[in-house]
Amino acid sequence: MEKTSKADLSLANLKKLIEKEFIETDKLIKNQINSDIDRIPALSKHIIDLGGKRLRPILTLSCAKMLKVKNKNHIKLAAAVELLHTATLLHDDVVDESNYRRGKKTSHILWDNKSSILVGDFLLGKAFQLMVETKSLECLQILSNAASIIAEGEVFQLVETNNVKIKKNKYIKIIESKTAALFSSACVVGGIVSGANKTQKKNLFDFGKNLGTAFQLIDDAMDYDGLSSKMGKNNGDDFFDGKITLPVILAIKDSDKEEKDFWEKVFNKEVRNKSDLKKAKKIIKEKNTINKTLKLANVYGNNAKKIILKFESNLMRDGLIDLVNFSLIRNH
Repeated sequence: MEKTSKADLSLANLKKLIEKEFIETDKLIKNQINSDIDRIPALSKHIIDLGGKRLRPILTLSCAKMLKVKNKNHIKLAAAVELLHTATLLHDDVVDESNYRRGKKTSHILWDNKSSILVGDFLLGKAFQLMVETKSLECLQILSNAASIIAEGEVFQLVETNNVKIKKNKYIKIIESKTAALFSSACVVGGIVSGANKTQKKNLFDFGKNLGTAFQLIDDAMDYDGLSSKMGKNNGDDFFDGKITLPVILAIKDSDKEEKDFWEKVFNKEVRNKSDLKKAKKIIKEKNTINKTLKLANVYGNNAKKIILKFESNLMRDGLIDLVNFSLIRNH
């Protein structure tokens, strides 16, 4: 019998508090992928069934419930957030030429690139339909802005692929765009439909931004510490894709001339192999940059906790703290 991790227990605590809303959101998501064109529901079901923790809709539901939401709009927004996220995954897998997601073949491998892109577009359209149904122009503005920021972040990362001269601050901007933007927006829209005031909305935004940044940094570290299978990724995916993440950025900074020559050559290669990864991981271990990355993730995570503690004490607020803990201890 598989042992339940501390991380999973932290997430389970929060999901119990929003169980009813989570089930309603899941049903709504599945209803949205219906179409007379068989390939749309088949491909959509495949990517949705690959699972994941559904953290982004959980954030929307939790923030709304923490502020005592009195309508069902948070359900529609949570579903919209997940559909938007799922669309970006379909597009990302094509861009990254990924063959697997969470141990299963990606949609563009099972079908084709064109189908994955177009179904991603379909899911984006469905997401915006749900936003419109809430009749909240503010929510529509925030989530449409997030969609453009995410795309911008992905292009930013694409431009910086294989760039061994990228600096830490620039990389943090990339992950604030491609990951943290949807975390922060998911939190804010939950607050908006619950009548949050200006200060509360800013706090929700800052909470999500810090949490999303911490979450991505943990992912970056796990890609090099052998625990990436927990995320459904193959060890070294980022390395093989030419994505220079924080463990590598910090390692390059501390490298001697011979090591810097290695980084330059390996990221200029068209294809990197397992031997290259082994050497990269050796340098990263020597420079202790996984721990440095985790330390920075904890700074962002602790910032998120401090921000959420500004809200009135209740079970939902404590559940959101559990969610931060889940994000920070996934590497254990």
